[in-house]
Amino acid sequence: MEELAMSHVEFFVSQSNVLGGIQRTFEEANYVVFGVPFDVTSTYRTGARFGPTAIRQSSLNIETYSFRSGMDVEDLRLHDAGDLHVSADTKKTVDIVKLVVEDILATGKMPVVIGGEHTVTLGIAKGLGSKATGTAIVSFDAHLDLRCEFLGLNLSHTTFMQLISEEVKPAKIIEVGTRSVCKEELAYAKKAGIDFFTSHQIIKEGSEQVTEQLQENLAPYDNVYLTVDMDVLDPAYAPAVQNPEPEGISTTALSDIICALCDKRVVGFDVLEIAPMYDQGASSIVAAKIMFEMLCQLEKARKSS
Repeated sequence: MEELAMSHVEFFVSQSNVLGGIQRTFEEANYVVFGVPFDVTSTYRTGARFGPTAIRQSSLNIETYSFRSGMDVEDLRLHDAGDLHVSADTKKTVDIVKLVVEDILATGKMPVVIGGEHTVTLGIAKGLGSKATGTAIVSFDAHLDLRCEFLGLNLSHTTFMQLISEEVKPAKIIEVGTRSVCKEELAYAKKAGIDFFTSHQIIKEGSEQVTEQLQENLAPYDNVYLTVDMDVLDPAYAPAVQNPEPEGISTTALSDIICALCDKRVVGFDVLEIAPMYDQGASSIVAAKIMFEMLCQLEKARKSS
């Protein structure tokens, strides 16, 4: 009788809000998802702390099959570990993210992070440890986030990429979808050897040509980390972001480019900056779809290697 009851619990009851509704044990998983509900340094619209929950909810209500890859998210070994216990202290939160990413990588699994503001990517990059020296970080973002300081903060969503450049020292940083910068950031990018592809370039030249350039630029590197600030998309596609900028790229262009980069060198990825209260759920659905496409492409690459 006890055995039957446990069977009923196992088959009829599950945690309600896990990415895609798929939950393997941590030991079984190839991909470990966790959310970082954090937006303490936000300087325009707040609300990205609600992003992880909104994206998970959206992921439960879209289909899981990917025509791009011929894979289905339902067949992947995913474990959603829940949300990070964040601190109001930005540095402490970054440090905690680092520890969690280190532990996931130490088990041979891939960290998949849902944000939250983009500052958390600094913690992820630090968590790469020795891998960072051979890693190219590719950031899909409307902004370069290369400021030294903004509104009195040296550690924020506007400065984290400069901190990654100087403290983590990855092998390469490439930014994609850029269209909102200051002169200070342009000067720093030139000095630090940080390449970027503007949204205007992608729209004018086409995603296929830019993808080829990206693949050529990434060829020398052993590892790749992908980070997606959803404001890389035009607000027509994702209005519910913390720092929307006109003249962005389309959902299809983002999906085509990023999925082409999802090869066996990818060590992890994040999707961030959804502030769900600014629309009726469309942006969260797009974020969930982007995550599904990336996961399926990564699984295809993993199985073919």
